[in-house]
Amino acid sequence: MTIDEAVLLLKASQATGLTTLQEIILRSSWEGKTYTNIASEAHYGEERVRKVAAHLWQVLSDFCKEPINQSNFRQTLENHHLSKVHQQLVKEFNKAATAISLEFPSGPVSLNSRFYIPRLPIEELAYAEMAEPGSLICIKAPKKMGKSSLILRLLARANNQGFRTVTLNFQQADKAVFASLDKFLRWFCANVCRELQLEPKLNDYWDEDMGSKVSCSIYFQQYLLSALESPLVLVLNDVDWVFEYQEIAGELLSLIRTWHERAKGVEIWQKLHLVLVYSTEILVPIKLNQLPFNISLPINLPPFTKEQVQDLAQRHGLDWTDGKDAESLMAMVGGYPYLVRLAFYHLVGKGGLEGDLEQLLQQAPTETGIYHEYLRQFVLALRDQPDLGNAFYEVINTTNYVKLEPALAYKLQSMGLINLEGDRSTPACELYRLYFRQYLKKSENFNNGCFNSNIRLANRHYNQRRNLFKELE
Repeated sequence: MTIDEAVLLLKASQATGLTTLQEIILRSSWEGKTYTNIASEAHYGEERVRKVAAHLWQVLSDFCKEPINQSNFRQTLENHHLSKVHQQLVKEFNKAATAISLEFPSGPVSLNSRFYIPRLPIEELAYAEMAEPGSLICIKAPKKMGKSSLILRLLARANNQGFRTVTLNFQQADKAVFASLDKFLRWFCANVCRELQLEPKLNDYWDEDMGSKVSCSIYFQQYLLSALESPLVLVLNDVDWVFEYQEIAGELLSLIRTWHERAKGVEIWQKLHLVLVYSTEILVPIKLNQLPFNISLPINLPPFTKEQVQDLAQRHGLDWTDGKDAESLMAMVGGYPYLVRLAFYHLVGKGGLEGDLEQLLQQAPTETGIYHEYLRQFVLALRDQPDLGNAFYEVINTTNYVKLEPALAYKLQSMGLINLEGDRSTPACELYRLYFRQYLKKSENFNNGCFNSNIRLANRHYNQRRNLFKELE
C-alpha cells in the first residue's frame, strides 16, 4: 500500500473523512518526521499532534489487523495490500468525489484539488531549499507541465511559515518597460513595493551616477528588505520573457546572482528568497560566472510516470490498476500533465466517454478529437513564425531525430512541442506527430498560397503603376 492509498482509504472509510492535520501527520510520518518536527512545521501543539496520531494508528491497526505505530507505520503499510473490499470502497469514494469535484484542467491546480499529483521528491527539495536564508531556486519546464501548480504550493508553504510573498510576471510588463535597463529596474522595484503595499520612494534611493544596478541593490537593501520584519519569497515568473531583451536579461541575471552571493555575508540579504521560473534555455551571451542558474537549486519538472497516471485515474474513479489503459494513453500523449488530465476530464465528465478510451485515442489527432482546439493554437502560432514551423515540420517528419538550430530547438521545447536531449530533437509525443503532420502540411500550402497571391497582387500593382507612368509621359 502506498501513502496515497492509505490516505484515500481513511477518507473513504471515515464518516468525517480526514482533517488537514490528520493528512499532514500521515504524510509526514511516512517521510520519517518526528512529532516535534510535524508540530513545528504545521504550527500545531505537539500534544495535539500526538493525540491525533494515536487515533490514526488505531484506525489503521484495525484495517491491517496488526499493531501500527509511528515507528512501523510505513514498513507495515508497504507490505500490506488493499483487500478487494477496501479497493471497492476506495473506488466508490473516488467516483462520488469525482462527480462533485470534477474540474476542467485550466491554469494551476488549486490547493484543495483532489486531482493534484505530488511531484516527489521535487516538492520536498523545493520546500527545504526555500526555507534556507538567501535561497535561490530555478524552476524550468515547458508550458503546461505544472510549474504554476508547484509555485502555488511553494507560496502556500511560505505563507504558512510566516514569510511575505510576491510574484512578478514579466509578461505583464509593457513593451516600453524594456526600453532601457534603468526603466526596467525601476518598474521591477515599483511593482515589488506595490505587492508589499509599501510606498515606492524610488527617487530617494536612485542615483544616476551610481547606475541602475547599484541603485536597485541599495533600494532593496536599505529600503525594501529593511522595511520587512519577515523574510520575503520573491517569485519571478516567465523570466524567459526577458530573454528576448539580451542586454536587460544579462544584467538582471548577474544582479540576481550578486544578491544571492551577498546573502552569505550580509545578514539583511538572507531575508530575500528568490524563485526563478522559466520555460526555455537562455541564449543571452553572458559569462558563466555571472549566471545564477549554476549556483541555485535547479528543478526540472518531468512528465508523469505510469504510476502517476494510474494514481490520477484512480482519483477520477477509474480502475486502471492493470496498467494497460495507462500505457495506451501514454503511448499517445506521453506523460504530459495537461494532456493526461484533459483525457480524464472527458472520460468521466458529463456526457463523456467513460470506459471508451479507445474511441478517445482514435479521435485524438483529428478535428473531432478532444485536443483539437488546444493544438489549433499551435498551428496558428507556427504559421506566424515560418522558421519555427519549418523546424517543427522537419522534426515530425523524421524517423529518428533532428539537429536544429539551438534558438529554434529551445523555443519549440519551451512550447512543449519537442523533447530535447543534447542537440537531438524529437516530437514530445505521438499525438503531436500525427496531428501536425496533417495540419502543418495544410498550413504550408496555405502559406504558399498566400505568398503566391501576394506576388500576383504586387505584380498587378506594379503593372498598374507602370501603365500610369507611361500615360503621364
